[in-house]
Amino acid sequence: MSVRELSPELAQKARLELFEDPKRTASDIQHIKNWLSKQPHLRARTDDQWILQFLRGCKFSLERTKEKIDLYYTMRTLAPELFRIQGKDPLFKEILKLGSYLILPKSKAADGTRITIVRPGAYDASIYNIIDILTVANVVERIVLAEDDTPGICGVRTILDLKGVTMGHFTQMTPATMKKMVVLGQDATPMRFKGAHYINLPAGFDVVFNALRSLLNEKNRSRLYVHNENYEEMYKHIPKDVLPHEYGGSAGTINEIIDYWLKKVDEYSSWLEEDQTFGTDEAKRPGKPNTAADLFGVEGSFRQLDFD
Repeated sequence: MSVRELSPELAQKARLELFEDPKRTASDIQHIKNWLSKQPHLRARTDDQWILQFLRGCKFSLERTKEKIDLYYTMRTLAPELFRIQGKDPLFKEILKLGSYLILPKSKAADGTRITIVRPGAYDASIYNIIDILTVANVVERIVLAEDDTPGICGVRTILDLKGVTMGHFTQMTPATMKKMVVLGQDATPMRFKGAHYINLPAGFDVVFNALRSLLNEKNRSRLYVHNENYEEMYKHIPKDVLPHEYGGSAGTINEIIDYWLKKVDEYSSWLEEDQTFGTDEAKRPGKPNTAADLFGVEGSFRQLDFD
């Protein structure tokens, strides 16, 4: 996979905000490839475009890029439940068709950010677990990383629509699960987080929201927006015209977005199958092997907390 040529606008943004220098890009990518070849514990993609996404995610700091790549693949080994459902599995398509996790195919906000809509209430918590939804989300995110430069350069915004969320959904959000979500999303994945917008809040929302907020770094905590039913406030950040019809927009329907991703996952079937071969062998890691306790630490549940 060669490096894609950027539009003049994206190239300028990458240069100004991420310190991307086309004259240096090839040598930076080769530096990371050389480093990867010397890591006995690490099996990682070495596509130029893939490595470039991580360089951008670290503003071209070579040392930070190495740390992020290592952490990204360490998650495969130490949190395998987040990667257990494959794109070819019947359960994958079953969950994708629920529409609980939707990256909008083409529509981007005015600032170039890619938009994701997360709808936990679209799945039955007595049948599915949040982990199942996250595994499907991870597959879709990998495809976006492979084929789109904008999440790494402009960033991503997420709408969290909590309509229909029940106590069953809340109790699945254990401290350990939230910690893994944050480590993967905030620390390991090379996408720029530009905002999470919460709408249609149920009772008990504050408990989980505050717990999740406490795990984020200060910059990302400042990018959480609670709109509840005030869609007009949300539209100031995410214009209506980039949203599907169900959210007052004109960018197709949720079912059309689901169909788009069903076809896209089929298109990437071979790539995704290959991608499952990457990860880490902690027994071969120089020095002390990483453990789940090192990365995630917390356990427990919200079952005993008072949501009233």
